[in-house]
Amino acid sequence: MAESAVDGMVQLLTKANHDLNLVQHCLEKEFNQAYPENANPVRLVARIRRIQEDLLTLKEQSRVLLTAKQDLIDKARTNLVRNRSLLHRLQASSGLPLVSDSEDLAYCNFNQAIDEWTSQIRSKIGDENPAFAEDINQLLFSAIVKD
Repeated sequence: MAESAVDGMVQLLTKANHDLNLVQHCLEKEFNQAYPENANPVRLVARIRRIQEDLLTLKEQSRVLLTAKQDLIDKARTNLVRNRSLLHRLQASSGLPLVSDSEDLAYCNFNQAIDEWTSQIRSKIGDENPAFAEDINQLLFSAIVKD
């Protein structure tokens, strides 16, 4: 008896699934006739859902990219400062005149690029977070695509 009840339930659910598929097909056919292809509400809703999913993926990829960019800047700055320090020590021990920061064009250009990057990050969050003023990594994570 339980088996026949289960079979009856399976048949009922199968018929309901078939009926729903038929209704969906009829609605799609009616929408395709009533609306031009780009204005079909069913397709628009599906497209909006895909765009929302793509937006989440894009947000995550942007975070990864911005984090990698900041990591590169941090490492480049650390290496450049260390190399400049070594160069100054070598120049001093060789008796050569030291090149000041303002006379080193590559160093000035690098610092200008970092300052521009920092300004872009700060402009994203404004002055609302003065505690982050000196910590570029905190600025970065505050500025990453806000919800």
